[in-house]
Amino acid sequence: MKTNKYLEELRSQSVADLNAQLVEAKKELFNLRFQNATNQLTNTSRIKEVRKNIARIKTIITEKESMAK
Repeated sequence: MKTNKYLEELRSQSVADLNAQLVEAKKELFNLRFQNATNQLTNTSRIKEVRKNIARIKTIITEKESMAK
């Protein structure tokens, strides 16, 4: 599945890389919300997808930090 490959890719990255990716995803979410508010967004399902990706990244960061302890 598509999400399994994405999760494997995330798990292979370092925490610093994940944090950088998290910042980029949050910026993208902000831009999508702004486009949605101004009725410029055509694919509204992208907001949900980005939110889930943010949650996935945060979960993997937490897993890596708890394993490091």
